[in-house]
Amino acid sequence: MVPSMREWFNTNFTEEKYKAYLEELDAPHPGSIEFRVAETPIFVAKAFTDKMISACESIVDVITQYNFKSLTAHAIPDNIKVPGENSHTDFIAFDFGICENEEGGLVPMLIEMQGFPTLFAFQAFQPEVVEKHFGIPTTYSPYLNGYTKDTYLQLLKDIIAAGHNPENVILLEILPHQQKTRVDFYFTEDYLHIPIVCLTELIKEGNKLYYEKNGRSIEVKRIYNRIIFDDLQQQSADIQEKGKILFEQLDVEWAPHPNWFYRISKFTLPYLQHPCIPETRFLSDIKLIPTDLENYVLKPLFSFSGQGVVIDVTLADIDKVKDRHNWILQRKVKYAEVIKTPDTPAKAEIRIFYFWKSGEARPVAVQNLARLSKGKMIGVRYNKDKEWVGGTLAYFEK
Repeated sequence: MVPSMREWFNTNFTEEKYKAYLEELDAPHPGSIEFRVAETPIFVAKAFTDKMISACESIVDVITQYNFKSLTAHAIPDNIKVPGENSHTDFIAFDFGICENEEGGLVPMLIEMQGFPTLFAFQAFQPEVVEKHFGIPTTYSPYLNGYTKDTYLQLLKDIIAAGHNPENVILLEILPHQQKTRVDFYFTEDYLHIPIVCLTELIKEGNKLYYEKNGRSIEVKRIYNRIIFDDLQQQSADIQEKGKILFEQLDVEWAPHPNWFYRISKFTLPYLQHPCIPETRFLSDIKLIPTDLENYVLKPLFSFSGQGVVIDVTLADIDKVKDRHNWILQRKVKYAEVIKTPDTPAKAEIRIFYFWKSGEARPVAVQNLARLSKGKMIGVRYNKDKEWVGGTLAYFEK
């Protein structure tokens, strides 16, 4: 991190600035930000950013291999395979923890990744509000590879709309107005002018999908998919029944196709090698269980919102696992308490966004979000009643 920038920010921080920042963030869609917004961004030194990008690019090398689809053929659960998969995902998100190495230095370590969207539209709005209230120097940017808000949004539009009339492109989610991330849906609608449609509102005629608006039946030609199918399986019987239409042959394009959520996921981690990627193995491939289980994390391949992760692993936890091919054992990383705050220091994760436009050989790093934590894990449930924690963004040294 950049100690001088941390000192500068903390010295100039006031509760009044923070309150005004939150009010302006909330103003376009009052009450729609359900997650805690942290008091500070993260300032990232160029050398640290370069390490994250190096790890990302090494993973992209694997994803763009000719045999990646065969390598990940078993990643998708049989009961939720969706027809019509395209040649590559449209989006990838890479999560890095800011960690300590054995020498006490700071290193980025890959925690997880997903071939799925995240708060892409909200993150186009948040930086301008941060910069207005906290005066971030122009030598730092939340964007990568020279992108700006305008070029970033243009690329996002090119990928999601792909030349279609916006009314024929929908953001699809389950009960979207009840989701904790709904603020991002609203900003997506603001910036791209595509409607937000609930799964329950889809109408199927033949192999085509429609939704209704102002008494009109409008064909869906492309879906910006925000449905996590693990979540779909937790819904009521009525919603699950409605969701079955997504497993039929449909005359519709996806961005991204649901299968990529599984292909680029925890399933891919055992195939990766890089200094910033912790050793990860399928539980089914481990013949001799490590004796130092305190140095590992046990994770299910298929879980919603981090459920089922075992931080303090014991032999009993491993013995309970019956479907070992659906679990991974990952070497534990040590999060650094690196972000100085008025009380105790915070840990941090940075999520790097990669966008992949059709016709391009590789995806490109474009932007980010970040999360601060003072709990055992990153997440709301571990940070209740704490300050200087929550959602934020990283500013990269140019």
